[in-house]
Amino acid sequence: MALERAAAATATATPRATRLCTICGERRAALKRPKTFQQTCKECFYEVFENEIHRTIVDNHLFNPGERIAIGASGGKDSTVLAYVLSELNRRHNYGLDLFLLSVDEGITGYRDDSLETVKRNEIQYGLPLKVVSYKDLYGWTMDEIVKLIGLKNNCTFCGVFRRQALDRGAALLKVDKLITGHNADDIAETVLLNILRGDIARLGRCTLITTGEDGPIPRCKPFKYTYEKEIVIYPLHSHLLLKLVLNLLCIYSPNAYRGFAREFIKDLERMRPRAILDIIKSGEDFRISSCTKMPEQGNCERCGYISSQKWCKACVLLEGLNRGLPKIGIGRTTGLHDINKMKSTAKILQSKHRETLDF
Repeated sequence: MALERAAAATATATPRATRLCTICGERRAALKRPKTFQQTCKECFYEVFENEIHRTIVDNHLFNPGERIAIGASGGKDSTVLAYVLSELNRRHNYGLDLFLLSVDEGITGYRDDSLETVKRNEIQYGLPLKVVSYKDLYGWTMDEIVKLIGLKNNCTFCGVFRRQALDRGAALLKVDKLITGHNADDIAETVLLNILRGDIARLGRCTLITTGEDGPIPRCKPFKYTYEKEIVIYPLHSHLLLKLVLNLLCIYSPNAYRGFAREFIKDLERMRPRAILDIIKSGEDFRISSCTKMPEQGNCERCGYISSQKWCKACVLLEGLNRGLPKIGIGRTTGLHDINKMKSTAKILQSKHRETLDF
């Protein structure tokens, strides 16, 4: 909410006197770019915004002509703007891509059902085929049901793990070559900070990569890697693009998510020095992992075949806990198949003791 108000104020603030756009020097400046503090007219802002994303795509060789690309579409500002901009750039620069919208229905009443309506409108507006996969169909659980069982603490762990695998499964159903997401520069800077705070060396080494998962089922790309969140908010405010963005709709189950604290810290840094976001990303890119550091080896889950560094992937561990009424066995970085077997034994002992107390 505060972010959208700040971005709107930046976009609609009237420059002093008749200051001209610093890019074209002809039209009146209408906004100040949060990323550079340049005073620009609306037309130049749209052009620079789109060109920077185009350069990111071209310089990093994100796509090849003829590829099928799934856009992770949540109905929020990032994915909605990404779907529009990529469809425009695909047409304008002749990328030769077949684009699809891919959404995940987590089963969160009053949140995801509303945002999926936005995605369905985007399907019509942009003429892009839409595929929706749901937690209920894939896992037999909705997030509403999971939260009832586990409460509001650690529920984001379940959602994050399930969503990642759900996107891969949906992408496989669409038979796409790559999956792109709306992760922006702010998101990546937050992830760098979180991985440092957690001491997660493995994720720190790859979180700033613009393309990940090339050794997995479907590579993922982030065309918004260098795009500021505030500029994504500003982009549709005055353009010809008529969007009904879910700007103020936040997940009802994530007010206490750990990432939120990192996000507030990043926003404080940005207010003092906008360049700080890109500098944090650059720092993450320049991290070097010692050759003597033991990294987890990627394999495949023995149960579902999904990529995993353990015998069972995290999703299967979490599901096993849910289905056995022991949801917390999947919480924690070291929890795995050994812990499941241990918890099974404990559960049997407790059940046995319970029966003994009822034996008159």
